Amino acid sequence: MSDSVYKFIELVGTSPDSWEQAAKNAIETASHSLRDLRVAEVMELDMQIEEGKVVAYRTKIKLSFKYKSE
Repeated sequence: MSDSVYKFIELVGTSPDSWEQAAKNAIETASHSLRDLRVAEVMELDMQIEEGKVVAYRTKIKLSFKYKSE
């Protein structure tokens, strides 16, 4: 078995519906350009508020993926 190296990045996903959907949006968007996604850890949750109403849920995640050198 060969050694593996993993890289971590932080992303913020948004959704008008929920924190869960915001996290899902971040991961699905990242999957278009990154391969071998491994683990996502929720780091922070917050909401965007306008005129006293919640307009967006935001989820900050730390995402790991397998690093492959070419």
